[in-house]
Amino acid sequence: MTTLRTARDAAWARQRWPRQWAPLVAAGAAGAAGLVTGTGVAPLGWWLAPPVGVMVLTVAVHRSTSLRAAAAVGLAYGLGLSGPTLGWMAAIHPAALVGLLLLSSSWSAVTAVLVRAAGRSRGWPVLAALAWLGVEFLAARVPFGGFGWLRLGYTQIDSPLAGLYPFIGVAGVSFSVVLTGQLGAWILLGPSRWRLAWSAAWLVVVTGAATAGTVTPTPPPDGVVTAGWVQGGAPGGGVYGLGPPRTITTNQARATRELAAAIDAGRLPAPDFVVWPENATDLDPDTDQRTGQLVEQSVAAVGRPVLVGAILDGPGPRQRRTAAQWREPDGRIGPTYQKRSIVPFGEWIPFRDVLLPLIPALRYVGAQSVAGTDPGLLDVQLPDGRSISLGVLACFDVAFDPVVHDLATAQAVIVQSNNAMYQGTAQIEQQFAITRARAAELRRDTLVVTTSGITGLIDPTGRVTMKVTEPGPAVGVVQLGLRTGTTTASWLATPLEVTATVAAALWITALTLTPSPRRRFHPLVGS
Repeated sequence: MTTLRTARDAAWARQRWPRQWAPLVAAGAAGAAGLVTGTGVAPLGWWLAPPVGVMVLTVAVHRSTSLRAAAAVGLAYGLGLSGPTLGWMAAIHPAALVGLLLLSSSWSAVTAVLVRAAGRSRGWPVLAALAWLGVEFLAARVPFGGFGWLRLGYTQIDSPLAGLYPFIGVAGVSFSVVLTGQLGAWILLGPSRWRLAWSAAWLVVVTGAATAGTVTPTPPPDGVVTAGWVQGGAPGGGVYGLGPPRTITTNQARATRELAAAIDAGRLPAPDFVVWPENATDLDPDTDQRTGQLVEQSVAAVGRPVLVGAILDGPGPRQRRTAAQWREPDGRIGPTYQKRSIVPFGEWIPFRDVLLPLIPALRYVGAQSVAGTDPGLLDVQLPDGRSISLGVLACFDVAFDPVVHDLATAQAVIVQSNNAMYQGTAQIEQQFAITRARAAELRRDTLVVTTSGITGLIDPTGRVTMKVTEPGPAVGVVQLGLRTGTTTASWLATPLEVTATVAAALWITALTLTPSPRRRFHPLVGS
């Protein structure tokens, strides 16, 4: 009898072990999938990794025993993805990193739950891809304006899918990556000739469309403008990366004099205008006398209009604006753009009156930044009498579709950035990769000018033609092609995301309300 009972216990243990360990195995696989997906993000940029990561996550989700287990799997994926890729936030504060990781991972948990819910449909690969795109849409807007930094559409600028950017934008590229991964999981969970045929057809269609976009030549520019750029250099390192007040402006002024000397000596051609980076002044040049003098002297030295990234006071007490001012050599201030996408807990504090007394560390934010509302389209006049339309983005702006797409009619794009606090981290390369995707999306020459790297020139296909990675001072002169016409992506990408979000919500709701036959779960096969 004892022997029989022992044998039964052993048999029960063999049957029970997979069920007990399945959640841990699924979470481990999902965490690894997150790590794999993260290698597609700059600076590594292994573009084949994201669809593989999506595939592994989807298999793990389908083998989860409940929606709660699926959420845990998604959380593990999110931590695996965001932990290494967003570690640069520790340069601001460890608590800021923890908060960002929790936010990002929570969105991944939502994604996993929706992917599992989609599994009740015969067309679940498509539904899961729509749901994923819907979560990316929401994450880029909620909360406090959103944080869409890790959208999969940013990972494909060097892949065969890059030709899709001007047609369906970053959102469409995200959908293409996710659907590819979902179809891979579809085959793994139930191999069949039918599934292989459908998946092969998708690959033919998506690669064909991307190839068409890649081989279609970019129309020649209608003209050319010559732009000087000045990277003054910054001390770097954490929230005080710009150094003591006026340090960054002093550096910019010194480098601008070097640019002027190189032009006068004939080592560099005379530009039509010069670009300074975001936060080239950390005080308002109109109210701080020394800052104003440095700016005026620099503009006079180069003898050309300068697009100055300035901090301006107001509009109210203890408020400030991050702006791009077109300043003429005669002292006139031309068109001005006010940054629209300001960083929560970096440039402004949500619920400031409540949180600031509770979290004194937030004092580093300083005055409350106020976001602009108008597009960064600056109609400026060059010294030779030509009038051109420049599209201007400030740093964090590049991660937000509406702000970028509002520049569709600009003839060339300028991105001013201040990454001094993130020197030595992956954040700088990640932002530059996002900017490359935006240049391809808008099909515009794009000049990026930063306080301390990366400064660079990107052509309309997203290819880098000039890049300065060192954080110290650097100057130069480049040519930007002036183009007209708008891409399909500039007006189609956001409606596609909205449609995908609504369609996924309605489809999953219908599945939830429709009874389905109970199916036995097997941890090695899936649900």
